[in-house]
Amino acid sequence: MFLRAASEWGQTLTEDPLSHAEEDTGNRRDFLYVATAAAGAVTAGAAIWPLVNQMNPSADVQALSSIEVDVDGLEPGSQITVKWLGKPVFIRRRTEQEIADARDVPLADLPDQGAENENRRDADAADANRTLDEAGEWLVMIGVCTHLGCVPLGDAGDFGGWFCPCHGSHYDTSGRIRKGPAPKNLPVPIAEFISDTVIKLG
Repeated sequence: MFLRAASEWGQTLTEDPLSHAEEDTGNRRDFLYVATAAAGAVTAGAAIWPLVNQMNPSADVQALSSIEVDVDGLEPGSQITVKWLGKPVFIRRRTEQEIADARDVPLADLPDQGAENENRRDADAADANRTLDEAGEWLVMIGVCTHLGCVPLGDAGDFGGWFCPCHGSHYDTSGRIRKGPAPKNLPVPIAEFISDTVIKLG
């Protein structure tokens, strides 16, 4: 009996160190895997960050993200073009006739009935949803044809608004596409009056 107990005790002594050694090896291996993966993630992040960061807008672009335009001398029936974020922006002070012509057009007659208005994304292309003021006197639009990016000419075309000479798109006095290959209305950027005579873009 004593010999059997002693032999069992001997087996226990010989088995325990091996099992502990296997557990230590497993723990070390797990630690090495985790440490290697963490080091790889940090290295990849350090390599990728400059590529991502260079896509952010530069300081001069951020400074021009909003501009103020004084429209004090603009007479009804005339427009000015300003450059904003590298694009021409038409600011037109419309006449009563231009407003009436634009508001008389049924939505069903428009090829593009969407708003194209950064201020009112959920609205339709009705003239009242495209103008800067309730009376409809002030119209602000990005002056780039939605077909292939030409700059339309003002006071031209079949609908008295804008005409793109590149491929013959006709826009009405509200800047909505009426005829030609352009698929969308001229976009209306974020704009607001910050005083009686100053419009802020952006």
